[in-house]
Amino acid sequence: MTRILVTNDDGVQAPGILALAIAMRSLGDVEVIAPKLNQSASGHKKTLYQDIPVENTVLADGTPALAVSGSPADCIALAALGASTAWAPDIVVSGINRGANMGQDITYSGTVTAALEASIQRVPAVAVSLNQRNADAVEDYATAAQIAVAVVRATLKKGLPAFTVLNLNVPAGKNVKGLRLTRQGVRTYLDESAREGSIWRIVGPEPSGNIEEEGTDLWAVHNGYASLTPIHLDMTVHRFIADLAAWDIVLP
Repeated sequence: MTRILVTNDDGVQAPGILALAIAMRSLGDVEVIAPKLNQSASGHKKTLYQDIPVENTVLADGTPALAVSGSPADCIALAALGASTAWAPDIVVSGINRGANMGQDITYSGTVTAALEASIQRVPAVAVSLNQRNADAVEDYATAAQIAVAVVRATLKKGLPAFTVLNLNVPAGKNVKGLRLTRQGVRTYLDESAREGSIWRIVGPEPSGNIEEEGTDLWAVHNGYASLTPIHLDMTVHRFIADLAAWDIVLP
């Protein structure tokens, strides 16, 4: 039987992870391990030399789960180190995130970096996000969950290159036009600060971005398509190496 590990960054009781766990049962046995509390925008944080409590819990439908007082990456790292009774799974699926993870979002996203942590552990992974911040019921994620099933089924069949994950973003609503293979677009962040004395907050409206550049994740989702982007951990800018060599840096 196919073994699927489901995680997220919105927290173990978020409706998106329940919708994902339910949908993934059509493909195999599902185990859930996720942060106890919301860890959105936690990035690829790994907790070292500190206590990380792990508790048994259940999802709203009674599904057993492990709640980790740490980051999404911690969830996968701990699963690989023995917290999971069924490691290594055939695939890790992270999500369904409340809100899209496109463009530079992936560097902040706990949803995506949980998948990247799985790839470090040599397990294929898919990150799933819904372009809707106001989703608060399992039903809101139903379409995204079914699209995730199709992507995960294909990934299980075909496999992924080393250190590569698939980043799936689904537009809100039921009328998704189809699936587009995309590259990362470019986000524009509209952050603002709020301050009371020495206390600061980063606030502001949703990020924007170039939705006119066809072939990007931002363009696809804006135009009603689910976006599937392969991303990997090799961040080397290979095309810049020759230019960098021409700098002729001389050490003292």
